[in-house]
Amino acid sequence: MNSRFQQILYLNILALTIISFCLGCRQPSQNKRVEEPLAKTTTSEHAFFKLSLAQWSLHKAIMEEKTMSAMAFAKNAKEMGFEGVEYVSQLYKPEIEKMGMQRVLDSLLAESDSQSIQNVLIMVDGEGDLADTSVDDRDRAVENHKKWVDAAQFLGCHSIRVNTFGANEPNQWHNAVVDGLTKLSKYAATKDINVLVENHGWLSSDADKLMAVISEVNLENCGTLPDFGNFCVKRAEGARWGECEEEYPDIYKGVELMMEKAKAVSAKSYDFDNQGFETRLDYERLLKIVKQSGYRGFIGVEYEGDRLSETEGIEATKNLLLSTAGKLQTN
Repeated sequence: MNSRFQQILYLNILALTIISFCLGCRQPSQNKRVEEPLAKTTTSEHAFFKLSLAQWSLHKAIMEEKTMSAMAFAKNAKEMGFEGVEYVSQLYKPEIEKMGMQRVLDSLLAESDSQSIQNVLIMVDGEGDLADTSVDDRDRAVENHKKWVDAAQFLGCHSIRVNTFGANEPNQWHNAVVDGLTKLSKYAATKDINVLVENHGWLSSDADKLMAVISEVNLENCGTLPDFGNFCVKRAEGARWGECEEEYPDIYKGVELMMEKAKAVSAKSYDFDNQGFETRLDYERLLKIVKQSGYRGFIGVEYEGDRLSETEGIEATKNLLLSTAGKLQTN
C-alpha cells in the first residue's frame, strides 16, 4: 500500500508540474499587445535619413506658455533624441531686440556646439514678400533676408527657408517670385547657402506652379523644402492663414514633384490614432517617395496638432518616422 500511495502521489505531482509548465508557456501569448503594430523606436541608426527638430513644433512653449527658451533650443532637441535643429527666425525677435543679432548667434552657436547638434537651416518669416508686385518692396524684402543668409552661414546651416507671398495671381506671382528668388539666391551663393521654398501657403502650395518657378530661376542653390502638409492653395477671404477653402488635389504628387529639387524635408503631423499612425497623412507612402528620390539628408519633425502636447506630438512623429523607415528597409 505504501508503494502504491507513493506511485499515485508521484503521478499527481508530475501532472501538476506539466500543467503549470504549459500555463507558463501560454502566458506571453496572452500578454502580447496585438493592437499595436508600431514598435517604439528611439534611434535613426538604420533609417535612410537623419532627424532634425523644427522649432515651430515648440512655438507654444516658447511664445505662449513661456516654459521653454528659444536660446536653449539645441539642448531641448538633444534631450528629445534629435541630431539637428531647424530654427525659426520669428521666435528670436525678443532676444534680437534685447541682445542684438550677433550676440544671439554667438549664444546659439555655443549652445549647439556644446550639445553636438547640427544646425540645419533657418525658417525665415516676417522679412517682406519676395513675390511683391512692387519692385522696390520686393528688393527691400531681398535685402531684409540677406542678414538671415549671413546668420545661416555663421551657424553652419546649409539653407534658409523663405516664403513667396506677395502677388496671388499666377502670372504676376510667377514673374515676381522668379525675380525675388533669383536676386536672393545669387547673394546666398556667395555664402554657400541654399534658398529653399516650402509649400507654405497660396501659390507656393501649388507644386506644379512652384516647380515652374524653381526651373526658371535655374540656380543650383535655389531649391525646395517639401512639407508633408501645407498644401492649402486658397483660404477664406484670401487670408494667408486660417480656414482652408481649396487644397492642391494630390499631396503625394506634390511631394514627389518637389523632391526633384529638395534640399530639406519637413514631416508635418497633426494627430495620431491609437496605433500611432498619422490620421491625415500616409507616412509610408510619403517616405517611399522621399526615399525613391535619392534624398538622404535631414527630415525635420514639425508637429502642429492640438490634442497632444507639443512634446508628445514630437515624440509620436519621431517614432512614426523611424518605425516606418524600419518597415521600408525590410520590404
